Amino acid sequence: MTLVERLRAAGCVFAEEEAALLLDAPDFSERLVQRRIDGDPLEYVLGWASFAERRFVIEPGVFIPRHRTEALVSAAIEAAPANPVVVDVCCGTGALGLTVVAATGGTLTATDIDPVAVDCATRNGATAVVGDLFDGLPATLRGTVDVLLANTPYVPTAAIALLPREFRDYEDARTLDGGHDGLELQRRVAAEASTWLAPGGRVWVETSEEQAPVSAALFTAAGLTASIMTEDDATFVTASR
Repeated sequence: MTLVERLRAAGCVFAEEEAALLLDAPDFSERLVQRRIDGDPLEYVLGWASFAERRFVIEPGVFIPRHRTEALVSAAIEAAPANPVVVDVCCGTGALGLTVVAATGGTLTATDIDPVAVDCATRNGATAVVGDLFDGLPATLRGTVDVLLANTPYVPTAAIALLPREFRDYEDARTLDGGHDGLELQRRVAAEASTWLAPGGRVWVETSEEQAPVSAALFTAAGLTASIMTEDDATFVTASR
């Protein structure tokens, strides 16, 4: 049985593409193949994740950046001033913030509650610190942030069991679980965002189509001007000071 056939039999929808990536891996081995067949996400098997046509180092458990989030990042880049001050909370690999500064210049500070994620973001080129949302950010950033990326988890706790197995069983639950309605962390972001944003600065959060009106209302209630944006299968909220 060929590698493509083995992957297809294991349920890999893009078996041909995955086989090519595995065969191209510097440490290609039967062990890598078996990990994928057993259900490990391809990104963890390869040791990197693709986002906005770039590769980012990733370790097992760290949130895998979703391609749908590229729409949010593209909108943030378009709205950003030149050389912005960028903060990326819940940064995971740092892919979002690093993509913004690669396109706009500026500086990036990233945070994540998971030390393994912070290590990945650092290896990918970010200045990253361990912290729960804004914890750990330098006080000098208060009132200076032009682009605040907050890709917080937004899956309601009860819906975690409905996620695809490779996300549900392999990614850290903290990267997925947004609490009873999926918006618990966004409430915390909304409550603090204006403290960190510069005049005219924007916060960007991903959400679902159903959650978006509530998410936007959280930022409006916090004194920001919020709007909902959709593109293909991506829904996100941006709010400006």
